[in-house]
Amino acid sequence: MTKLQPLANHYGHDVSGFIPPAEPGVFEQFPVLERLWEKAKTYLAVRSNDAHTLYSLSLAQSLLKHHPQADPLVVLPAILLHDIGWSQVDPQLVLSAIAPGAGDKELVLQHEKLGAELARELLQAEEFDNKRNERITYIIDGHDSRKDSTSLEDSLVKDADKLWRLTPHGVDTVMDWFGLTRSEAFQLVESRVSNHLFTDAARFMASALVAVESANLFEQRLALSD
Repeated sequence: MTKLQPLANHYGHDVSGFIPPAEPGVFEQFPVLERLWEKAKTYLAVRSNDAHTLYSLSLAQSLLKHHPQADPLVVLPAILLHDIGWSQVDPQLVLSAIAPGAGDKELVLQHEKLGAELARELLQAEEFDNKRNERITYIIDGHDSRKDSTSLEDSLVKDADKLWRLTPHGVDTVMDWFGLTRSEAFQLVESRVSNHLFTDAARFMASALVAVESANLFEQRLALSD
């Protein structure tokens, strides 16, 4: 779990009064996302897709800051709903669809198509206009299988989805998916991300995440006591 409370105050003084106010979070900026999340999270409770989705949502929001011409009400709902289709696939088969040396293209296509259908219903319930609904569901129906990008919004969704793998949570998750050491999992995800991104902003973010995880694995870092 994320560390939320300090274990100590070595300085011994209260500095909280000097902290600037926090910026509104993505759910505060776009209340419709909170409503979509409440409906979607049941569909995402498969192989850590719920947590993966939240990290990817935050990464997408960051990418949008570098691409103000992109439509956030396409990118953010698309990334929030992109993996809900895995809920319609036998949970025992999910990892076989994406495992190194294996992979099942039909299952990947199935989760995309079924996810797009579910997303269309959720978006209609939130009264998304037809144009945005079609753009979002088109992105979802191809977010893994379609190797090219058809729009800036499509690129940002694909990039945010992939970038999650390089986060500490992504590496942790892949370790337990496939029984890999941290070093092995990091090598695997790095090989599947860094040269497969569409935007410069995502490449810079990937470079920073790779640097952090590389430091985590330094022998010198592992020898330190926290």
